[in-house]
Amino acid sequence: ISNAQLIGDRRKFLSILLTLKTEMDPESGAPKDELTPEVKTWCKSLGCEVNTVTDVLQGPKKEILDAIQAGIDRANAQAVSNAQRIQKFAILPADFSVPTGELGPTLKLKRNVVYEKYADIIENFYKE
Repeated sequence: ISNAQLIGDRRKFLSILLTLKTEMDPESGAPKDELTPEVKTWCKSLGCEVNTVTDVLQGPKKEILDAIQAGIDRANAQAVSNAQRIQKFAILPADFSVPTGELGPTLKLKRNVVYEKYADIIENFYKE
């Protein structure tokens, strides 16, 4: 996981947006679709041969999703109450970066940009 954005303000429960570590374009600084070698190795250790974020999102990669869910479950085990437990997650198609607008010049997350850019995914979490 490269970045995580927790969603929950004025919502019924917590959800989280996740990005995978990807290679960065050396000229623009924008994230590429290509996963970093350590992410590829991690996925391979789970039994999944993937090279890009697109590979992860397009195929049924149950092992990857289960491993991420296991990490969320470990974090949830430390939560004091149900209100502090993450109930849903999504892997985003691209990592956050300065050129794509999700990060500021000091690499601080611009939450409002993430909320606007991924509003459809966020709203999907809370549909009944």
